[in-house]
Amino acid sequence: MSMAEPVKVPLAIRPTGILETVTIARRNLLGIIPGLALRQPIISGRTGIRWHMVMDPESLRHILKDRVEDYPKSVATKLILKPAVGESLFVAEGAHWRWQRRALAPAFAHRHVTALGPVMTAAAEAASSRLAAARGPVDLFEETVAATFEVISDVTLSGDAAFDRAAVHHAIDGYIAQTARVSLMDVLGLPAWLPRPGRIFAGGDLRRVKRIADQAIAARASHPRAGAPDLLDLLLDAEDPETRRRMTRDELRDNLLTFIVAGHETTALTLAWALYLCAFDPAVQERAAAEARAALGDRAATAADLGALSFTGRIVNEALRLYPPAAFLSRTARAHDRLCGREVRPGDTVMLPIYALHRHHLLWDRPDAFDPDRFVTAPDRFAFLPFGAGPRICIGASFALQEAVIILATLLARFRFEPLPDRQPEPRMILTLRPHGGVWLRVFRRDPSAGAGNGPAAG
Repeated sequence: MSMAEPVKVPLAIRPTGILETVTIARRNLLGIIPGLALRQPIISGRTGIRWHMVMDPESLRHILKDRVEDYPKSVATKLILKPAVGESLFVAEGAHWRWQRRALAPAFAHRHVTALGPVMTAAAEAASSRLAAARGPVDLFEETVAATFEVISDVTLSGDAAFDRAAVHHAIDGYIAQTARVSLMDVLGLPAWLPRPGRIFAGGDLRRVKRIADQAIAARASHPRAGAPDLLDLLLDAEDPETRRRMTRDELRDNLLTFIVAGHETTALTLAWALYLCAFDPAVQERAAAEARAALGDRAATAADLGALSFTGRIVNEALRLYPPAAFLSRTARAHDRLCGREVRPGDTVMLPIYALHRHHLLWDRPDAFDPDRFVTAPDRFAFLPFGAGPRICIGASFALQEAVIILATLLARFRFEPLPDRQPEPRMILTLRPHGGVWLRVFRRDPSAGAGNGPAAG
């Protein structure tokens, strides 16, 4: 395989029928995106239901901001996520979404995100210790999942010993594996009340996770903690400033689980892909390591260091461009409309292939190349959508970016990463864009006394 560009997804080169579409989508949802999507503003078709793929920034602004109420999340998205996270912020629509967003916004205010920095710094230190003890190549995706799950469980529940991290993580992975694949009934556009057979028997682990979360909420409500509030404290105190409405226990649990799932998965993927890209491009890696060493010396990064880690931040953005965790979004049109001059009817599926948008030849110079410096200047707001946009932009975006820069800078300052040419990750999307097969890299400790030099291998 050529190392001229980082790995990418082979997009569709010909039309496919319904059964072939389902087969491709169940293996890798991005495989149904036509190659033409990299050069056209919109592509439309019919595969059971009418659909439109939109890659035009102005039309995306229209969908995500100007007429967001007319483009709710698709039926398939809700069928996959509702059993896990109910009518939480991520899935809710209309007034039910708005009051939750108002109630939860203070929990993600800048001061609270910054106050969570020490937890991220501690996770960076723990990840460094694990890498220093490693022998042989390391799956960095497995490592970043461990690091970010430590962060999210600590910031949501303050490391509560009663919270079984392993059980929750296992259940989340099992649920995604069993339920998040596209079904033939989804492609045919059959109504939501018809059960999807592959999703009927996926409830056991999920019920256990909900019990664990319910127990944690009940324990905290009856025995409040002293000290700085964690996310569960902030959720318990959350109140809509307009209506004074507070969350029920079910709403608390569903939002807590939403933040646990999204809060570690997004950052873990971003970090794993960023480390792969840095290993792929040694010059970028050494530049980032030099920046981190100059800012940090021998210590781990903190939230206060973010201003001195601008190049590391650009690497994070470039990883989010090339491998966006939410690489494919789907909406269902609720009203008649026109996008790029094309008719949209109520019930049409409107797809937002973020993966194709971020590699579009009319929007990006050398779109498949790894070039963090493209983010020296800000791109078109609706051409770069790793966290969405408009009123429904991800509420935890600043949390994820802060965590990613803290952990990435700490690791690059202390270690050098080299690729294994025969073990390239395969970008494969089911619910998120994961590196199928892992991100296996050689890891070498840097000699603290030699600046950007390299010391003995960790593995």
